[in-house]
Amino acid sequence: MRIIDEMGKKAKIASRQLATAGEQKNTALKAIADALMANKERIIEANNTDLENGRANGLSASLLDRLKLDEGRIKGVSEGVLEVAALPDPIGTVISGSTRPNGMEITKVRVPLGVIGIIFEARPNVTVDAAVLCLKSGNAVILRGGKEAINSNKCLTAIMQDAIESAGLDRNCVQLIEDTTRQSSVELMELTEYLDVLIPRGGKGLIRAVVENAKVPVIETGAGNCHVFVDESADINMAADIIYNAKTSRPSVCNAIETILVHENIAEKALPVIKARLDEKNVELHGCEKTAAILGDCVVPADESDWETEYLDYKLAVKVVSSIDEAMDHIAKYSTGHSECIVTQNYKNAKLFTSTVDSAAVYVNVSTRFTDGGMFGLGAEIGISTQKLHARGPMGLNELTSMKFVIEGDGQIR
Repeated sequence: MRIIDEMGKKAKIASRQLATAGEQKNTALKAIADALMANKERIIEANNTDLENGRANGLSASLLDRLKLDEGRIKGVSEGVLEVAALPDPIGTVISGSTRPNGMEITKVRVPLGVIGIIFEARPNVTVDAAVLCLKSGNAVILRGGKEAINSNKCLTAIMQDAIESAGLDRNCVQLIEDTTRQSSVELMELTEYLDVLIPRGGKGLIRAVVENAKVPVIETGAGNCHVFVDESADINMAADIIYNAKTSRPSVCNAIETILVHENIAEKALPVIKARLDEKNVELHGCEKTAAILGDCVVPADESDWETEYLDYKLAVKVVSSIDEAMDHIAKYSTGHSECIVTQNYKNAKLFTSTVDSAAVYVNVSTRFTDGGMFGLGAEIGISTQKLHARGPMGLNELTSMKFVIEGDGQIR
């Protein structure tokens, strides 16, 4: 039997225990939170090995930032685990109920999905986030992280497994695939006998590969080619603040913007103000001819690839458009369906934008950086779903459940 099949079999067994674990899940989560802090030096040591390897292999500064775990970040992860523990348990929640004319009582209740596979890249915090969300929602999880974070992931998984076991639960609730070759990804994508759903978290290439090759159901998440449209009625200073925050507060995440579209009637006034804010972080602008005519030689001439690129870096594409319709057409063509924003003082345009733009989150005068389960009041999330079936937007505990019908009676026959 292949290692992946053995892991799938263990996960399926663990998932049956988890489905009825109740408060024991919170005990395990609190044990994980304590164990992370108690073992922070061990985690940092493993993470430093990954960082050293990453630098030697030429990882960009933004990817190294995603990879890094320091004491502050470990504390944040630990606190996040406790926040998940404090959330209401979705399992067993009654969604709806009715009594049929023949006396049958039908109740629709939330149940776990079962066994979830998660493929992700160089973000070791995902190892913990994904594990605890799956555990709380009653799902066993098989994790497959990237080679860049393998030492961190092995360390974190071992710590969590020991904590889970100390709470009386099966340590195989959480498992990590330690083989980081392409073959292990392929095997996970084909684990139809044991895996109920697969969730990719990472860049556009990873997500496309999983969606195109998986034989198990996939929830598509992550890729964020996000836009801000500065309407002709926009408050220019507000626009500059939103763009600065949405691009520079953390450029390596999926809810950071990659393109701004500026109405031609406000471009000459707005672009210099926007550029002045972005200069504080030395953001490189890739712009159309009209943008270059306004801002000068500092603008890198943009081509088709710039409108398609998720930079995840201090780079931003800029295009001057003639109307809100042109802006929405551009977004429809290049957006990944994640998060889009309009900055406007025109109520009609705001409503047109929110009703026309087809993305998981659509903002009016708000930074796209708020597309986050915590920021939406949903608690922690496992990713941002950019598809329309099952779940869309931040995926919290409820989105990691399915439902079943429970029918009770006193001998009814058909």
